[in-house]
Amino acid sequence: MNPSTRLAIVVAEFNQEITEKMLRQALRHSAAIRASVTYVCKVPGSYDVPLIIQALLKKDNVDAVVTLGAIVRGETKHDEVIAHAIAAKLIDLSLHYGKPVTLGIAGPGMTRQQAKARVIEYADRSVNAAVQMVLIHKKLNKKIEKVRYPLVVQ
Repeated sequence: MNPSTRLAIVVAEFNQEITEKMLRQALRHSAAIRASVTYVCKVPGSYDVPLIIQALLKKDNVDAVVTLGAIVRGETKHDEVIAHAIAAKLIDLSLHYGKPVTLGIAGPGMTRQQAKARVIEYADRSVNAAVQMVLIHKKLNKKIEKVRYPLVVQ
C-alpha cells in the first residue's frame, strides 16, 4: 500500500458499541498498511455523515474519506430508507469532489449481532477500498497524460 495516502474517517456514534470497535480497527488497519489518518470525525448517526464528508473532501490533506457506521434493522423500514439515502449521497460527493468516499456503513437489514460480527470486515474493507481507489485514481490521471487508448489500470 502507499504510505502517502491520507485518509479521513467519519464514524457514526449511533450503535456506539459497534462503531467504536469499527473505528479502532480502521485506525489499526490504516497504520498496518501505512496510510495516514489526517482526521477522525464523529457524528451522531449514519444519516449525518454527508455534511462532514463534504467539508473533509475540500481539504488538501485528505485523499479519501472512510465512513463507518452500523444501521441495524428495527420494526419498520427506516433502516432501508437511511441506508439508501446515504449510499446515494456518498456517491454524489465522491463524484463531485473527485475523491473516493467508501461505504463502511453496515446495513440495512441486519441484526445487532450480525453488525457486531462484521466490525473487522467492514472497517478493513472500507480502509482498503479508500487506499486502492486513491492509487487507481492517481495512476489513471498520470497515464492519461502519457498513454493513448485503450487504457487499463489495475
